[in-house]
Order: sequence, then structure tokens, then C-alpha cells
Amino acid sequence: QVELAQSGGGLVQPGGSLRLSCVVSGGAVTFYGMAWFRQAPGKERQFVGTLNLIEQSTYFAHTVKDRFTISRDDATNTLYLQMNSLSPEDTAMYYCAESRGYGGTSPDSYQYWGQGTQVTVSS
Repeated sequence: QVELAQSGGGLVQPGGSLRLSCVVSGGAVTFYGMAWFRQAPGKERQFVGTLNLIEQSTYFAHTVKDRFTISRDDATNTLYLQMNSLSPEDTAMYYCAESRGYGGTSPDSYQYWGQGTQVTVSS
């Protein structure tokens, strides 16, 4: 059984940085896409960024491009989301996700999800 265990997050002041982690364990499924999404209260789940494991390429939503980066440690099977220059608009519950396909920007393309971690940006 595939499990995605998230850590990181918390409260940070505007302009600050945070790093989220997502450790993948279990299962014998081959994944081709990993991603981060976020969801603010009363809003739909929103695409943040994705990592294509075949091409080793990343793609980000325009709202976070040039501020967020995605990386993966193959040795520990951990996906990271590095978030810089955070603003109150980045406040949300953040989720990591894995896809048996190539992923993309739609949550419907992902079969496995982490439990979520709260990021709050406030002074």
C-alpha cells in the first residue's frame, strides 16, 4: 500500500521561506509524475507544481513560478517543495500527490495523496 507522509509547514512571516517534505513508502507501483497542490478554506484544490520523473522537468503555476521549487531525493524517496518569498496569499493546506501517469495540473490525474500540511503566512 502506497503511503505519502508529509512534514514541514507552519507559521511564517511574509517574505519568509519554508520547505515541505513528502516521503513515499510502500507499494510496487511505478510513478511518472509527482506534484504539489494547495487548498485554502472555501476554495478548490489548486495546482502548485509538478515534477515529471521521466524527463526530470518541473512545471509551476504562474502564481508561484520563480518563488517555489520542487526536488526529489531518490535515495530516501522524498519529494520536497521549497517555498521562498511567501505572501499571505500562499496560506493554504498543502498536499503532495503521485500519479501512475504523467500527472499534470488536474487533481483528478493523481491517485495517491499525502495527508496535507498547513502553511500560514502572517505577520
